Amino acid sequence: MLIPIWQKFLGILIYMLPWSEALPFGRYLFQDFPLLQWLELPTLPIIIFQRGVPFGNLLLFFILFLGVVRNPKIPYFLRFNTLQAILIDIGLLLISYAFQIILQPLGGLVLSTFSSTVWIGVLAIIVFASIESIQGKEPDLPWISEAVRMQL
Repeated sequence: MLIPIWQKFLGILIYMLPWSEALPFGRYLFQDFPLLQWLELPTLPIIIFQRGVPFGNLLLFFILFLGVVRNPKIPYFLRFNTLQAILIDIGLLLISYAFQIILQPLGGLVLSTFSSTVWIGVLAIIVFASIESIQGKEPDLPWISEAVRMQL
């Protein structure tokens, strides 16, 4: 099945949601490699919305989940990528809470190492998902894609 270019573009764009959630993990890398901060630019509209609108995170979640994922009129390719991005975002949120509870008190090298690892991992996922979306394929991420297929 041939995926139209607009669906491929939106399929890539939706992965900016988890990318915006991953940016705080990169703060230690941004200090050492300032050029990496340019990778924040694609997420600015999402960050502005989340911070500018009361309960922006929750509102964006409901818009995407109810308006896209649960809408059978939306093409499957977009619904798949949207739900996968939401699940990655939820995973990052849980990791963020775990970092605050477990690693924040340790601080220093442990916190910076794990934070940088999470940031690089999410970058790899976003790049992989973007390449697969450009090709019109469903990005097959272990565990996450299986959960998405069960929900859709």
